[in-house]
Amino acid sequence: MNKPEQEFLDHLLVVRNYSPRTVKSYQEDIDKFCEFIYHEGVMIDGVDVICIRNFLTEELNQGISKRSCKRRLSSLKHFYKYMVNVGYIKDNPFVFVSAPKVETKYPHALYKDQIAELFKRNAERTDELALRDQAILYLLYYSGIRADELVKLDVQSIAIKDRVVRVLGKGNKERIIPFTADCQKVLKAYIDRERIVLLRKSKDMTPALFLNAQGERLTTRGLEYILDAIEEKIGLFVGLHPHILRHSFATHLLENGADLRVIQELLGHESINATQVYTHVTEEAMKETYMSAHPRAKKK
Repeated sequence: MNKPEQEFLDHLLVVRNYSPRTVKSYQEDIDKFCEFIYHEGVMIDGVDVICIRNFLTEELNQGISKRSCKRRLSSLKHFYKYMVNVGYIKDNPFVFVSAPKVETKYPHALYKDQIAELFKRNAERTDELALRDQAILYLLYYSGIRADELVKLDVQSIAIKDRVVRVLGKGNKERIIPFTADCQKVLKAYIDRERIVLLRKSKDMTPALFLNAQGERLTTRGLEYILDAIEEKIGLFVGLHPHILRHSFATHLLENGADLRVIQELLGHESINATQVYTHVTEEAMKETYMSAHPRAKKK
């Protein structure tokens, strides 16, 4: 790793408060490009537009997706911008290169009756982890938080009486999200009953809100496993995943008239552009409902 790269990664971690996972992603992108220019006989300060385009062409020829190439290009543009700012180079060649066009993937959301059926069936379970799983489902849907945000929650993150959860999102940015009275009831029951039972199995008396069967803090992979297991246990297969509940949260808020800026704050999006994708989802749902319900719209 060269000196500018190390300084840049330290800058992301310390100054910009990026997560270690995000910094590692930047490092992998930069290392891949540095390996390419090394074989091309080009120094890091000698990169030009032709060199960058050759790199992108090689990536695409190797089967790297356009989406991954776009992300990698963004990382490198950010890196070279940093080097310009600190005086390592004079110009940023990446500003003259356009990223490959990527087809927009719109988020998939569950229908409201699917959410209701999911909660209903899971509430009928009698096994020892049913209440924990119901609390997870409720909080994911009623707050719209990300998987990694949920597993990082401590008991102190939840204000049961005030019905709010304090979430530490990307870039260590804190946001406060309200939840419903139904969610409050399920969370309180889990914390007062099932969590205490699970905590007795813990070796270090973790403050984590959600615990696995061994009494330890959940991981994102463990959460995905739990959601897969819920589908098996209740016999309802809807592609259950943390993101589908987050998408459902945002879509249903928008369908019920919530302001897009409010949804942006609740989701923790830095840009309104990331939130606007849900307007397309609701438009598609509206068209689908119209085509299926209007008597003159149905095909003979």
